[in-house]
Amino acid sequence: MQQRRLSGRRPLLLAVGAGVTVAALAAGMTSAFAATIFSDDFTDGDTSGWSKSGGTWTVDGSGVLNQSNAGSELARQFAGQTSWTNYSVQARVRPTSFGSSSALVGLAARSSSSTKMYRLALLGSGRAELQAVNGSSVTAIGSASLGVGTGTWYTLRIETSGSTIRGFVNGTQIASGSNSLVGAGRIGLVTAYASGGFDDVLVDSSGGGTPTTPPPTTTPPPTTPPPAGWPTPTASQKVDATIPVSGTFDGGLKRYYGIGDGGQSESQDPMFELAAGATLRNVIIGAPAGDGVHCEGNCTLINVWWEDVGEDAATFRGGTTYTVDGGGARSASDKVFQHNGSGTVYIKNFRVENAGKLYRACGNCSTSYQRHVVIDNVIVRNTDAIAGINTNWGDTARFTRITIVGDPDRETSICVKYKGVPKGSEPTEIGEGADGVNCLYSPSDITYQ
Repeated sequence: MQQRRLSGRRPLLLAVGAGVTVAALAAGMTSAFAATIFSDDFTDGDTSGWSKSGGTWTVDGSGVLNQSNAGSELARQFAGQTSWTNYSVQARVRPTSFGSSSALVGLAARSSSSTKMYRLALLGSGRAELQAVNGSSVTAIGSASLGVGTGTWYTLRIETSGSTIRGFVNGTQIASGSNSLVGAGRIGLVTAYASGGFDDVLVDSSGGGTPTTPPPTTTPPPTTPPPAGWPTPTASQKVDATIPVSGTFDGGLKRYYGIGDGGQSESQDPMFELAAGATLRNVIIGAPAGDGVHCEGNCTLINVWWEDVGEDAATFRGGTTYTVDGGGARSASDKVFQHNGSGTVYIKNFRVENAGKLYRACGNCSTSYQRHVVIDNVIVRNTDAIAGINTNWGDTARFTRITIVGDPDRETSICVKYKGVPKGSEPTEIGEGADGVNCLYSPSDITYQ
């Protein structure tokens, strides 16, 4: 679907590598923005900055922190400061096994000790439950039956503001209540008689009230310098029909081209169609590329490069969690990533140049979902806007470590707000910029070069 583009594109580089990041918020400082105070996507291959309590924890080759001991009564990893009060913590969580209906894989906030915390748990019974945990005493603040299963990624988020505690799964609030068990504490990743994976941990000051945290005790890791230019294809292959992908497809940096006419026609087939849970990696998509990549469910794109975006680089359709890690896209006359389904798109360690928008949440699809995007460690050049979202549907866009190149007049729009409309109508632009509600970033999250 076509969305109106902004004017004033400018001529990027690549940002790769992300471990633990702690951004400064002075103690007692009040901010109108949701400033990032901690993040970790484990691509550095270790758990530096975390403290372990129980379980068997390892970071795998894809940058996922796994707890593999399903027999452990309580396995936890803690990070952050015990003095953190009002904040939000979010992570992608994937249960891989449950030992019983009460076994859990989840996320914790305000952990004042290893056994006292607020916890958002995915249970073996298929429910998600927001809990106040005090040793063996567990009080349910609220819950929802979600049909939770193993092997699926879920985006969990806990927001704490005074005595108000909220829990979200895939962007939808499943519980909210008042509880005064604990007023401050660290974040945590937890399992109990279960195994699971964790990724893309993000803490920000959007919980409400006055964000309070001491000055950072560590400095952000240096960003790996971008390579000089785009990758050179190892070979080229003309494609006459869409390539279906289930499991993992590794292209070995071969160039694939030949679908469609290279234009903006919405009737073009995709180059790759990814089944739910599929991964596409090390692929260069040349021109013509039709409608790029279609994700029919949750998907992961690793080190995928679009040399000349046709209609869209990728469309996220039927899942709830989609990850783009590494790679880049250029020459997108409209948008790079189109988000038609529900849930959250994660874009990290990416570069975009000569584009209308990097991301657009569909503003006039047949189903009006609430959609979310998390954009981290991205370099932008000659691009009108980084993200467009529909605030009337509760969409959110979060930005950290954004570098904008070649924009001395700062014309690049970070976050453009639209009013989403029914299919057949055109969404209208209603504003732009950080607001602490839908467009979430602070001035320190954006660097101009």
